[in-house]
Amino acid sequence: MTADQPDADPPDDAAAPCADSAYAAFDAGDLAVARAGFESLIAQAPDQASLHYMHGLASKYLRDWAPSLRHNLRALALYDDGDDDAEAARWNAGIAATALGDWAEARRQWAACGIDLPSGRGAIDANFGVASVRLAPWREGETVFARRIDPVRARIIAVPLPDSGFRYGDIVLHDGAATGERRFHQSRVPVFNAMQRLETSPFATFALFVRCPRREDIEALVEARVPGIGFIEDWTDSIVHLCLRCSYGAPHGGDAHAHEDAPRDWRPERNLGVAAQSRHSVLRLVERWKAGGPGRRLDAIERRDAAPSDPPPSGLVWWRSPDGDGEAEGDARSDP
Repeated sequence: MTADQPDADPPDDAAAPCADSAYAAFDAGDLAVARAGFESLIAQAPDQASLHYMHGLASKYLRDWAPSLRHNLRALALYDDGDDDAEAARWNAGIAATALGDWAEARRQWAACGIDLPSGRGAIDANFGVASVRLAPWREGETVFARRIDPVRARIIAVPLPDSGFRYGDIVLHDGAATGERRFHQSRVPVFNAMQRLETSPFATFALFVRCPRREDIEALVEARVPGIGFIEDWTDSIVHLCLRCSYGAPHGGDAHAHEDAPRDWRPERNLGVAAQSRHSVLRLVERWKAGGPGRRLDAIERRDAAPSDPPPSGLVWWRSPDGDGEAEGDARSDP
């Protein structure tokens, strides 16, 4: 599903300069300026559907959900039946309603989009498959795998790096427009931009630094469990530093970009991410693991808490996938 600009109705001569300015500001990533321009245009042409749609779209990327929902619903009321642009407005209304926890409205919009939903009146909790979500699309953010529980919510099933501010088990709101694909086992899954965290997981993130003489040692640690441990990930192999295009799932030629297929020599020093409810649980896990084989060593356990970053105020069109070679980079999970 895409949420591109609709085919705008031609403005009258007096409003044309304001319309040009509003659309140009949106294209430049100046969302607050763009929204103010569409607000002014709506005052002059309150029944123009495309203006309400663009106001709702700018509000979405500002993560200002109440006006996003209101203007997308107004656009829907003004579009003709069967208008191609109406579907984008429905998706954006569904995203805004989901962010607000207005489940009745969200369900109405998803049903209108032809999406099969489980019965009920509250939050949707179903299996919409696995996706890759880009946790901070406005900076050098990492992408992690997540299990979608409704059309635009997903629960993270990897251990994000602590600096991301996200955790294993967090429920995030993601955009409706896929920006690419990534490999997940034997299939390809869509990449979505995460908009914000909706629910915080009870599992904190601990960085675990160990020495494993043999591959069997790290396998034993990753598979070990004690009470209070949610998930363990060997960051040494699972995290790959990608250029922007590849992190969005749009790989390009050249040996320097063969990230996912690069051979990996064995390294005894391993860096792991552990989703745990307490440091005590991590210590119990490690002590049990160390007793299971010779040469196993703990070097350090670290915990660093951070909050998810807010997007920049203006000037970066972070919601679009790259059209050309990207200069920014990010960390992405390789095929698990």
